[in-house]
Amino acid sequence: MFASMGVAVRYSSVTLPNEVIVFLRNGFGLLFLLPWLFRNGLKNIPTKRLPEQIFRAFSGLAAMYCFFYAIAHLKLAEAVLLNFSAPLFIPLIALIWLGESVPPRRILAIIIGFAGICLILKPGVMLLKPAAFIGLASAVFAALAMVTIRRMSDTEPAIRIVFYFSMISTLVSAVPLLWKWQLPALDTILVMALAGIAATMGQLLLTFSYSLSPAAQIGPYTYSTVIFAALYGWLFWAETPDILTIIGAILIGIAGIVAMQKKAAPIPD
Repeated sequence: MFASMGVAVRYSSVTLPNEVIVFLRNGFGLLFLLPWLFRNGLKNIPTKRLPEQIFRAFSGLAAMYCFFYAIAHLKLAEAVLLNFSAPLFIPLIALIWLGESVPPRRILAIIIGFAGICLILKPGVMLLKPAAFIGLASAVFAALAMVTIRRMSDTEPAIRIVFYFSMISTLVSAVPLLWKWQLPALDTILVMALAGIAATMGQLLLTFSYSLSPAAQIGPYTYSTVIFAALYGWLFWAETPDILTIIGAILIGIAGIVAMQKKAAPIPD
């Protein structure tokens, strides 16, 4: 779902500015949630964590602006890879914000992951590509959003968090349309409708999967997004990752999996 959204964003970025693409993705994503509202009524909407819901929405929206810009200016797999380095930043943000300790295993994961990021950024070559660092910024903002979700998860169900993110993001992303609006072609509207549906489905499916199994088991599968993005990039745009990007992807995948693993329980005698 997330890789398919990336394809839709890349396709639409040829004719539309980033501001319009972000709005359409959020608007269609919100429309896709309306059946849930009609089915469950308004009883599940009120929240006692509105400031945190707003902060999560703004950080997630900032990640989206950066991510979509990177998709339009980098190879699809590279943009997705940089965005998926978010788990490497979560322990650092949790340490600073929540005071959570960082165990040695995650310190090792962070070091491995940042080595992978350096291979993708290719110092000396990618330094001339601001889009690469904007893609990395999308990971930082996404990590900030994830830590905020962790803070709210004790009282806020996943569907409510997704709803507030979709609603606030749609309203806020509508503001730049006052000076950036451009009428999309019909085919682009249809493609962005698919992007909104795919993104929302991806969020809901991922949230549902986390409710069925531990995060350490689910997390590694999320990196399949990079594989699908690489296949899409090859199929539609003849993009092939170079050897440094492939090695960097492997390192980031290993780091992400290690970062999400919990210490195993001792085996009884």
